[in-house]
Amino acid sequence: MQYATLGTNGPKVTTIGFGAWAIGGRDWGETDDQVSKNALNSALDRGINFIDTADVYGFGHSEDLIAEVLSARKSGNVVIATKAGNDFYHGSDQDDVGYGPYRQNYDKDYLVSATEKSLQRLKVESLDVLQLHSPDTDKLERDDPWEALAYLKEQKMIKSAGWSVQSFKETEQAKFLDKYHELIDCIQVRYNLLERDAEEVLFPKAQEYGIGVIVRIPLLFGLLTGKFDRNTTFGEDDHRRFNLAPEKLKKYLDQLEQMQPLFDAYPDQTMAQVSLRFCISHPACTVAIPGAKNPQQVEDNAKASELGPIPAEKIPALG
Repeated sequence: MQYATLGTNGPKVTTIGFGAWAIGGRDWGETDDQVSKNALNSALDRGINFIDTADVYGFGHSEDLIAEVLSARKSGNVVIATKAGNDFYHGSDQDDVGYGPYRQNYDKDYLVSATEKSLQRLKVESLDVLQLHSPDTDKLERDDPWEALAYLKEQKMIKSAGWSVQSFKETEQAKFLDKYHELIDCIQVRYNLLERDAEEVLFPKAQEYGIGVIVRIPLLFGLLTGKFDRNTTFGEDDHRRFNLAPEKLKKYLDQLEQMQPLFDAYPDQTMAQVSLRFCISHPACTVAIPGAKNPQQVEDNAKASELGPIPAEKIPALG
């Protein structure tokens, strides 16, 4: 496994991490906790030392599973990044837009309270990384979320402060790095072979300020593994029924055809491995966090770290 430092003062992490949304048991179809724990153990056995989760994943269940696995292993060198700001404690059915009953809440008091609950679930005294969980731009215009992060750092409840940039707002929200770069240690960004908006403004700012970048959705909800076609459908308990709805799926698959020369250049590697290598090829990017629900997916993903970045001249432009 290859390693990189998450921001100027952050921890050293493997360039491929473990995305723990799917193991939460919501939004990704049926899951089995034992299989999920096997996947986590496989990641740790493979040398992966970075796990990304959120309090809202499975409404606490993802954090619970991570704590259970780490406690059984007595693992001490694992970096856990979690998130807060999606309030499922007080959500109602009216708040459900497809991911369950929760609402955005970036009040300082709430973020402190949510952090305390994550500390309890993860069974740690201080969180390695706490990220604001994809807030709307108007929420970031307020002082509360930033004051909360500063307070949590001062109280040593968190070691690093992060912020998950809202999908498709990469340029609009980049301005907050100018104002809060001394507070923020890392950002999490939607970025993959078919979605590269972050390259325009956000990545250059992150590099300028020495801020680490966590790449989410690196396999585009599984599409970049090559297992979907135009007839693929998803169940009612799977968020991809709208995130990869038929019209979106067709658009992505059309774009994917433009990437075929890249995959052809590496015939001994899977589509997932090539796609993940792309995500860690940009100099701004520190770690990519593909999700995995079983040990085989973990093994496939981990190999991308060993294979390393792809030369820039081999990466096709998006049409």
